Amino acid sequence: MAGRLAGKRAFITAAAKGIGRAIAVAFAAEGAEVVATDIDETALAEIAGSGVVTRRLDVLDAPAIARAAAEAGPVDVLVNCAGYVHQNTIETCSEEDWAFAFDLNVRSAFRVTKAFLPGMLAKGAGSIIVISSAASSIKGAPNRFVYATTKAALLGFVKSIATDYVKRGIRANAICPGTIDTPSLADRISANAAEAGSVEAARAAFVARQAMGRLGRPEEIAALALYLASDESAFLTGQAIVIDGGWTL
Repeated sequence: MAGRLAGKRAFITAAAKGIGRAIAVAFAAEGAEVVATDIDETALAEIAGSGVVTRRLDVLDAPAIARAAAEAGPVDVLVNCAGYVHQNTIETCSEEDWAFAFDLNVRSAFRVTKAFLPGMLAKGAGSIIVISSAASSIKGAPNRFVYATTKAALLGFVKSIATDYVKRGIRANAICPGTIDTPSLADRISANAAEAGSVEAARAAFVARQAMGRLGRPEEIAALALYLASDESAFLTGQAIVIDGGWTL
């Protein structure tokens, strides 16, 4: 039986770990030809093969993005997953934090999408998926000032693209996860360990704020991305889909 993405070609940023990696694996398992990119070539190599082609890509490097798009050729699905979670308030957010967060979380999505959009338009079809966050314009979260600001910007980004290209076969949607058990979260847990008293206590604090009493899994986010990439979601565009275990209830 053919997979749900059989015959489709997908390009994914930040695919070496966490959510991006889970999406790359899920897409390949459903028959897609996947181009998985990241700056971490060692971790990326672990998913190479079985439908996944890997390549190094720094999404802060505009010429590198242009080269990657030219080499990949037209794609059916684009997943913008690159991002960084700063822990700060407006008082503690530096000019450098602000600039880096917008460059990585927003400008990279702009550049990557702009590079691949012409190929989608030529085909008359395409699904653009952006990993935003429930911590955005959807819900405020403590110490997530610049992160939430950039993730809110991505929701406007998606809705604008969806509106401009809805009659040309292009769909754009945002996935807005809650707290997901990824290497990125592990880094934040470690950073909070001293204040919490231990790594275990810091992790317990993250779990405690989850309505379901557990963290989300990258594979659960990948399952939603798979739906958005497939023809099953052909009537869905311009949406910010929250998948957070009830955090925003």
